[in-house]
Amino acid sequence: MPFIHEDFLLSSPSARKLYHEYAQDQPILDYHCHLPPRDVAQNRQFANLFEIWLEGDHYKWRAMRANGVNEELVTGAASPKDKFLAWAKTVPDTLRNPLYHWTHLELKRYFGIDELLDSSNAESVWARANEQLATDGLRAWGILDRFQVKAVCTTDDPTDDLADHQAIAASGLATKVYPTFRPDKAMNVHQPTQFNEWLGRLSQAANIDITGLPSFLDALKQRHDFFHSMGGRLSDHGINAAFAEPCSQAEAAEIFHHARACVAASAEDQAKWASFLMLFFGRLDAEKGWTKQLHLMARRSNNTRLLEKLGPDTGFDSIGDWPQMDALGKYLDTLDQENALPRTILYNLNPSWNYAFATMIGNFQDGSVAGKIQFGSGWWFLDQKEAMEWQMNALSNCGLLSRFVGMLTDSRSFMSYPRHEYFRRTLCNLLGDDMEKGLLPDSFELVGGMARNICFANARDFFGLAL
Repeated sequence: MPFIHEDFLLSSPSARKLYHEYAQDQPILDYHCHLPPRDVAQNRQFANLFEIWLEGDHYKWRAMRANGVNEELVTGAASPKDKFLAWAKTVPDTLRNPLYHWTHLELKRYFGIDELLDSSNAESVWARANEQLATDGLRAWGILDRFQVKAVCTTDDPTDDLADHQAIAASGLATKVYPTFRPDKAMNVHQPTQFNEWLGRLSQAANIDITGLPSFLDALKQRHDFFHSMGGRLSDHGINAAFAEPCSQAEAAEIFHHARACVAASAEDQAKWASFLMLFFGRLDAEKGWTKQLHLMARRSNNTRLLEKLGPDTGFDSIGDWPQMDALGKYLDTLDQENALPRTILYNLNPSWNYAFATMIGNFQDGSVAGKIQFGSGWWFLDQKEAMEWQMNALSNCGLLSRFVGMLTDSRSFMSYPRHEYFRRTLCNLLGDDMEKGLLPDSFELVGGMARNICFANARDFFGLAL
């Protein structure tokens, strides 16, 4: 039997029936990812297995470094083939890491390769995969079609011109590709040089002369409006923790004035500024019926030496441990008191906080929308079998798993769509195990219907994207 067989991760008859009859064939709504819109607009053809699989994949880079692979073969100047061969040599040493599962699931689903990857077959796998990558079926559009991806929501700065999204919309591609508004750089008054460079781009994008706080907010709103006109219905924020410091309009204007004068904000003023802006962004989202996403608890760029050498987002991030609930509760409550709390997804990167997050969402369900406040799927270091189960168990015990909007790739790679299969198998195994134990009724119509909804229908109904 091959390692990745039809019942992979499905340990009971009930799990197998749930997956094969209810979950397997559901389409994908990838409502949060980092795919480059240009790759979709240009229907990118990948030159080799390195380009589609290892380029930019810091999960693999971390494993290779841990395995003693020289940086030259990770992110350095070595050839694409040599980097792939170094990865293949590392794969057998990733046993029990989710990379081992993902690697073989991806090889099978994209290339029909059922072998366990190692140094002995790396040359052959390289040649066979590259031959298939030369076909239209494994260009960007072919991949989206193969995996029944109904919509993709990319992650975009307010200053982006969205020209690639416009080109995609005009191309006739069946998959809808929508922008997501991620204004993290608007927070950076503690880094005034970078803030002012970004503000110049914002001014140009919005065609507004930014002379003070009011025109700055007008420019952000104009870009938010533009994203909406392009079909965008989600925003996203990558922050350590929520912000909830009192900050008046006058205080915010003074902080902005100092940043424009290249005076770095103190930690106290930066927290006030971020609190002010997060409320502003929440109101914008609520006015348009958007969904706000908060990605919390990532401790980024821990290795100063390698950050300076390689830059951010190269594999030196980890789980943070900042206090969460006090500020998060105040932030959500402030918006709720104004009737300006949008649909919100809270993504937690520290599993020790799972039950706190799962209970927090229940405080702000108001009956207006099923599952209005969501406890998001396990992300980054937690988008693996064990941690996805932890997240779903906490949500089940404290809320409604039945209203969960399910999985997303959160990936820069077109090779990541089997992550949805991995999630679906994990979900069905969890539910099937409960059925076998008598913890859930022996009703496939009931339990299977819930599984099917979590895989696609809940997200379809929740986000209001045109599909």
